[in-house]
Amino acid sequence: MRSIIERYNKQKEEHQQLLNPASEVKFWQREAASLRKELQYLQGCHRQLMGEELSGLSVKDLQNLENQLEMSLKGVRIKKDQILTDEIKDLKRKGNLIYQENLELHNKVELVSQENSELHEVYGKQNVDEVNRVSQAPYTVGNAYDLHAPIRLQLSQPHPHNREALGKSMKLGLQLQ
Repeated sequence: MRSIIERYNKQKEEHQQLLNPASEVKFWQREAASLRKELQYLQGCHRQLMGEELSGLSVKDLQNLENQLEMSLKGVRIKKDQILTDEIKDLKRKGNLIYQENLELHNKVELVSQENSELHEVYGKQNVDEVNRVSQAPYTVGNAYDLHAPIRLQLSQPHPHNREALGKSMKLGLQLQ
C-alpha cells in the first residue's frame, strides 16, 4: 500500500513539473541519466553472463551467476525438447498418413491385378496377344512371332573388307545383316 501511495505522489510531482518548461527539461535529464545508468548495469550483467569481467566478483556472486546460467540453460533445453517432441509427433503423424496411403495404393494394385487375371481367364491368352499386337506402337521392335520373347541385340566391330557397303548403308539408314 505504501508503494502505491509513493508512486501516486511521484506521478503527481512529475505531472506538476511537466507544466513548468524548466522543470520539464530537468525531468527529462534525470530520466535520461536514469536510463543510461540502467543500460550500463544491464551491459555489465550481460558481459558477466558471457563470462567476461568476472575478476571483481566474490565466490557468492559467482555462484549466483552460475545458478542463473544453469536456470537459463534448463529453460533452453526444455524449449528445445518441446520443439523436438512436437516435430517427432508431426513426423509420426505424417508417417501414418503415408502408411495409410501406401496401404490404399497396395489394395488398388491388388484389385487391378485381380481384374487382369479375370480378363486373362475370360478372353484367353490368344485374344490378349492379339490385342497387344494391335495396340503395339508402329515403330517397336518385335520378332513377329512372339511379342513376349526376349530380343537380344549385340554390338560388333565393322569388317574391314566391307567398309564401302557400311558407308552406303549408314547414309541410306539401312542396316547390314
